[in-house]
Amino acid sequence: MGNIISSFFVKNTLCPDIWENHRRVDKSKMKLEIKDGLLEIANEFIDFLGFDIFIQDITMTGSLANFNWSEYSDIDLHIIYDFKDTGEQEEIFKDLFNLKRTVFNSQHDITVKGYEVELYVQDMNEPHMSTGVYSVLYDEWLEQPVPKEVKIDPDKIESKSEQWMEIIDTLLEDLKDDSLIDSVEKIDKLKEKIKKYRSCGLEKGGEYSYENLVFKFLRRSGYIQKLFDSKNKIVDKSLSIQEKINT
Repeated sequence: MGNIISSFFVKNTLCPDIWENHRRVDKSKMKLEIKDGLLEIANEFIDFLGFDIFIQDITMTGSLANFNWSEYSDIDLHIIYDFKDTGEQEEIFKDLFNLKRTVFNSQHDITVKGYEVELYVQDMNEPHMSTGVYSVLYDEWLEQPVPKEVKIDPDKIESKSEQWMEIIDTLLEDLKDDSLIDSVEKIDKLKEKIKKYRSCGLEKGGEYSYENLVFKFLRRSGYIQKLFDSKNKIVDKSLSIQEKINT
C-alpha cells in the first residue's frame, strides 16, 4: 500500500519526461517529440472512430499535466468534439464513441516514455474539473497547473480504501450462487456507486479529495479491474454453458 499512497504526494516540478522547462510551469512547453507522438496517436484513434468529424482540440490532462504525477500515471489524451453536431443522435454517438474508445484501448498497448496512453472523446460542452489542461494540437496551456501544498493523511486513504476493497471482495464472493443477470446487475450497481463516490469528491474537493484519491488507489491496486474481469468471467462462463447445451 505504501508505494501507491506515496504516489499521491505533490511534486515540486512537472514531469521531466514530458515537459521542457519542467521546473518553471510558466515557461514550460510539451517536448516536441512527445507532442508529435501524441498527435500521431490521436489521429490514429480518430481514424478508428470511422466518422468524418470536426475536432475542436486535442488535449492532455490528468496528473502528467500537473504536479501529482508518478510512476502510476497515464497520459489522458482527450479528443474534443461538439456532440451537438450529431443533432438528435447525440446520446447514440456518445455511447458509440465510448465503445470505440474501449475497443481501441484494449486492442493497443501504447506507451509514451513508459506511461500508458488512454484516449477519450470529450464533449466540448462537458465541464472538466482538472487544474491542468494542455492543448497538444495548439501547443499551449489551456489550464495552467499551480503548485500548491496539499496535506494528505495516508491513514485515512488506507482506511477508506480497505473499506471499499472489503466491499468488492465480499460482493464477488457472494456472487457464486447468483444467476448471470443478478451477478451482472450487482457488479454494475457497485461500479456505479464507486463512480458516484468519486464524482462527489471531485465536485466538492477537486483532484485531491479523499474520494478521488481512494478511487485512484482502487484502480492502481487492481481492484477496479477486478470488478471488470469478474463480470467478463461470469458472462463468458454463462455463454460457454449455453454453447454446451446447444451442442
